[in-house]
Amino acid sequence: MPHADQPVLYVVACGGRPASDLPAFVTQMKATGWHVCVIATPSALKFMDLDTLSALTGHKVRYDYKQPDEPDALPLPDAFVIAPATFNTINKMASGASDTLALGMLNEAIGLGLPIVAVPTPNVALARHPAFQHSVEALRSWGVNLMFDPARWPLPTPNMGAPAADLFPWTDLADAMSDLIRNLRAA
Repeated sequence: MPHADQPVLYVVACGGRPASDLPAFVTQMKATGWHVCVIATPSALKFMDLDTLSALTGHKVRYDYKQPDEPDALPLPDAFVIAPATFNTINKMASGASDTLALGMLNEAIGLGLPIVAVPTPNVALARHPAFQHSVEALRSWGVNLMFDPARWPLPTPNMGAPAADLFPWTDLADAMSDLIRNLRAA
């Protein structure tokens, strides 16, 4: 469990290659002062090392709803990161869909006004889809910090393959989370 002065960060992973890089990010967030818990969409599981992430966080990676009579296994969150945030999750979140544990938690976070930093990872073609563009606008208007600027963070092209992982802005995301923890502690 976190110390009283240690903010809790929920890292939500969606089904994309960058989800396999989460152990290094979790380690970095812990060093910054976050108590980290990992939530996965069902599609993210095939990319993740659940045992390593559980050992790093001290919590099982959650990916499904618990039974109503089961106690909450995780401490309450102070902030969320969605890394990677897929085309599907961004669109579902903007529509209010809660058909996965991750989406349910994210929609509650929006309703509670908790900080959310998301790194959308569509390919170039999907980023141009009108529904995605509308979803980005809606989420930003609700206070979600979307690290989505293709001029700054290039997107993969369709059928790009493995090099897309090199495009993920882990350093910029870590910097954003360092700023956020300072702001939470100063509040």
